[in-house]
Amino acid sequence: MSKSIIPNRSHIRTELSNPASRLLDVMPVQQAVLLMNQEDHCAVTAVGAQSEAIAQAVELVTAAFIRGGRLIYVGAGTSGRLGVLDAAECPPTFSTDPSMVVGVIAGGLAALTNSIENVEDDDAAGAAAMENLAVGSNDVVFGIAAGGTTPFVYGALGEARRRQAGTIFLACTAREDVTATVDIIIALDTGPEVLTGSTRLKAGTATKLVLNTVTTLSMVRLGKVMGNTMVDLDAAKNSKLVDRGVRIIQEYTGTDRDQALELLFQAQGKVKRAIVMHHHHCDAATADRLLAEAGGRLRAVLKVP
Repeated sequence: MSKSIIPNRSHIRTELSNPASRLLDVMPVQQAVLLMNQEDHCAVTAVGAQSEAIAQAVELVTAAFIRGGRLIYVGAGTSGRLGVLDAAECPPTFSTDPSMVVGVIAGGLAALTNSIENVEDDDAAGAAAMENLAVGSNDVVFGIAAGGTTPFVYGALGEARRRQAGTIFLACTAREDVTATVDIIIALDTGPEVLTGSTRLKAGTATKLVLNTVTTLSMVRLGKVMGNTMVDLDAAKNSKLVDRGVRIIQEYTGTDRDQALELLFQAQGKVKRAIVMHHHHCDAATADRLLAEAGGRLRAVLKVP
């Protein structure tokens, strides 16, 4: 890399030194543990301070899903891994198609388990990733860059805007340090890290909290949750999910465990389908039709407030 193109990032909050940890290497372990815990509280506070922007992100993503579009996370390093992780956890939790929430990380799959630091500087690669995914106006591209400067992410967002997709940018720095041109900016001012520049710490924690919130509440608004239960769970995957599915069915049908388990098997592991089959004394095909007519909303099918 040429010396002339290395940017000065000394003003970015995540790159600053944290006065509280300046003697970290000689600090007693218990004191260091408490310090890290205290600093982690900053992540929660920073997320709370951006609740309005996060709510706007939920609305934008929900609208995209209703249109048949996708949520596409883009990031490098820890930011990219967190996006891929959140995307990977949506299908088992909400029975979504794996293409509905997608994670893109600079460097590709190899970067999930190995640090590939140079790829984050390639803005053209970010743009190419959006082209390869055929990003369109129904989609939302959610860029994640802890320090707010990652070229790969900026390249992706620029291409996404050119393709008229919705755009969100999350950074863990002060709002004035963010130069992205996007629909929604989520600026989490988590402050300097305990280990200077190590954004897998507070910045990573804050980022995970936001991604959890956006996908969970978007899925809630799509009817994939009733009350606080995963009624759209596909319980045919393993014994833990079967047990969870049985308990959800018991809650909404009043059946005993054996009856709920039988319903689940009749419904081929689909919890919502099983509940509707019980309430309407119908077969699986009829239950699916009733759910489709209600936009997938179990509460509407059951006619409960």
